[in-house]
Amino acid sequence: MPDNYYRIVADELARLGFKRTPGGKGSHEKWRSTASGRRLIVPRNLKSRHTANGILGDAGSDKRV
Repeated sequence: MPDNYYRIVADELARLGFKRTPGGKGSHEKWRSTASGRRLIVPRNLKSRHTANGILGDAGSDKRV
């Protein structure tokens, strides 16, 4: 079980066409879809599997961690 789900989520977002954009506060990053313009906030210290799955679901991915 990973200690930090950030890398899994970031790789999947990139695969879906999301790009990191400037901004975000503290340990959070903004990601934006190049196709739809949808924006997501992703914490760098993502330790919750449930939060990771929620972000992936909001991005439109069927992947679960």
